[in-house]
Amino acid sequence: MRRCPINKIKEYRKQYGVSQETLAEEMEVTRQTIISLEKEKYTASLNLAYKLAQYFQTTIEDIFFSDEEGG
Repeated sequence: MRRCPINKIKEYRKQYGVSQETLAEEMEVTRQTIISLEKEKYTASLNLAYKLAQYFQTTIEDIFFSDEEGG
């Protein structure tokens, strides 16, 4: 089974002082979606990845890819 990409959503969320509930509301998804993303049990759609990158003022690559992956 293919594993979801490593992500830094929880790291960014804590850095910005945002709760899972608030982030979910901002992204127009459920809190469960944010939890699943943080636990790497769910892969974000391109649209959601883009919204997260905009919200955290960074790139999709920075949020979703580790340095080891070269991306």
